[in-house]
Amino acid sequence: MERTVGMDTQPTIAVCIPSYKATATILQVLESVGPEVSHIFMIDDACPESTADFVEQNYSDSRLTIIRNEKNLGVGGAVVQGYRAALNADVDIAVKIDSDGQMDPALVPYLTRSIVSGSADYAKGCRFYSLKDMKSMPYIRLLGNAALSIINKVTSGYWTVVDPTNGFTAIHRAALQQLPLNRISRGYFFESDMLFRLSTIRAVVKDVPMASVYEDEQSQLRIGRVLFEFPPLYARAFVKRILYCYFLRDFNAVSLHFVLAMALLIPGTFWGSYHWWKSVETGVVATTGTVMLAVLPLILGFQFLLGAVQGDMANQPDEPVQKTTDRTGRRRQMSMPTISDSSNKGRAQ
Repeated sequence: MERTVGMDTQPTIAVCIPSYKATATILQVLESVGPEVSHIFMIDDACPESTADFVEQNYSDSRLTIIRNEKNLGVGGAVVQGYRAALNADVDIAVKIDSDGQMDPALVPYLTRSIVSGSADYAKGCRFYSLKDMKSMPYIRLLGNAALSIINKVTSGYWTVVDPTNGFTAIHRAALQQLPLNRISRGYFFESDMLFRLSTIRAVVKDVPMASVYEDEQSQLRIGRVLFEFPPLYARAFVKRILYCYFLRDFNAVSLHFVLAMALLIPGTFWGSYHWWKSVETGVVATTGTVMLAVLPLILGFQFLLGAVQGDMANQPDEPVQKTTDRTGRRRQMSMPTISDSSNKGRAQ
C-alpha cells in the first residue's frame, strides 16, 4: 500500500546539512535535531577544516550519514547531494538546515506542518513577519533581503512569498522528484533558483514565520556577488518562466496582455527616445503629433503590462503536486465516471 503524507502513517523526514567551515557550530546543530527526523545527511563540501572528520570523532548517531564531496560544489551543489540521498532513502520530506547555527532544528515540525497536512509542497522560513524579529537582523541584510524579495516575486511568480534567501526549507518528495536537480544553481542563487524551478512544476509554496539568530558568524554572501551575479540570473529565470508558463505550456489572457504590452512599449520607447535625441541635437521642438505617437503607446502598453501582472498574481498554484502524483513521481490517473455509472446513479436516486 502506498504511503501517503498526512494520512494514517507518520511521514519520514530527512534533514540535509551542507557544511563548509562549520566546525565551531556543526555539533550544536546536529545535537539539536529532534526525534521526528529519521535521517540526517551532513554534506562536507570539501571543507578545509575537514568537518566530516571532526564530526566522526565527536558525534555519534545512527541516523547520521556523512557525504564527502571531493571538490567544492557550492551550497546549492551540496544541498542537491543531500536531496539525492533523501530520495534514495525514500523519505517523504527533505529539510535543509544550514550548519552555522542560525536555524533551530527544533522548528522542523513547525516548518513541515503545511506539507504534512497536504496544503503545500515546499515550505520556507520567513524572517519578515515580526517587527521584533526583524530588529535583530543586521540592517544591510534587511535591506538586501527586502530588495531581493521584490525581485523574486516578479521572477518566480510567487507573489505572496518573501525572504527568498532564507535557507531553512522543506520540500515534499513529489515536488523534489520533478525538479531537474542537475540544473539547479550550485551557488548562493540556489534558494531563488529553487523557487523558479518550483514555479515551472506548479508547486504550492508557503512561508513559515520564524526568527533567525545572528551572533558572530560571518555571512558568505557578499554584496558584490548579489549586485553583479544575481541580476542576469534573475533576468534569465524571468524570461524562461514567462515563455514556459504563458507561451509553451499555455496561452491565456496573461499571455495576450504581455504581448500587447511589449508591442506597444518597445516601439513607443524607441520612437520617443529617437525624437527626443533629435530635438536635442537640432534644437527643434517635436510636434504634438510626434509626442502623442510616443506617449500613447507607452500609456496603453503600461496598462496592458499591469493587466499581465494582475493576471500573473492570480495565477499562483493552489493544488499541491503531492496530491496529483504517486511516490514514483508520475501523475495519478483521475478516475472519471462512465455514462453507465451516471445513469445507474440517476436511477438509484
